[in-house]
Amino acid sequence: MKGLIGKKVGMTQVFDDAGVVTPVTIIQAGPCFVTQVKDEKSDGYSAVQLGFGEVSVKRLTQGQQGHLGVMKADKKGRRKGKGIPAVRYLREFRTGKTTDYHVGQQLTVTQFEVGDKVDVVGKTKGKGFAGVVKRHNYAGGVRTHGQSDRWRAPGSIGSATEMSRVPKGKTMAGHMGNERQTAQNLEVVRIDAERNLIAIKGAVPGAKGGLVIIRDAAKG
Repeated sequence: MKGLIGKKVGMTQVFDDAGVVTPVTIIQAGPCFVTQVKDEKSDGYSAVQLGFGEVSVKRLTQGQQGHLGVMKADKKGRRKGKGIPAVRYLREFRTGKTTDYHVGQQLTVTQFEVGDKVDVVGKTKGKGFAGVVKRHNYAGGVRTHGQSDRWRAPGSIGSATEMSRVPKGKTMAGHMGNERQTAQNLEVVRIDAERNLIAIKGAVPGAKGGLVIIRDAAKG
């Protein structure tokens, strides 16, 4: 399993030795910490839970601190814990082999190589309430025969005879964006291990600063 949690920095372009330009998305990925290892015997499935985004311990609840085993001093001044810093985000990655991971292990962008194919998961930009023309690419009503206010209307949404109802899943106006989306089979172009940056060819879902998940390509 190769996987990291990161934040989208933005888009830019890079040039190769032949002068060919490639649009890339820069992601600050990791360092991530293994916060939990799940297996078939105890949890029913195999997965590795990673934590990302160091924050102050005050930002975490007592339950979150207990789960992470954040290092803190007891009454005698002794430091106890799992060696995991306080992290803001927790995400799971399914894997068939968990023996290579242990709680407290740190993962960085060095696990990826230039040329690797990855999937990037993120939340799309929220657009608020949108009509059917913008949300579902409807053509709108006719512009003639005296109509004056049906240009961007959806038209009929259900039959009055056989069905006599609105079909389930009918595309209508509503909240647009802010949905989980996966960009598949993207290529890793460059890696900067010192600054925990990874450049991925093409665009990925989400706005600047948005949380993203990088993992092995499922269809690679």
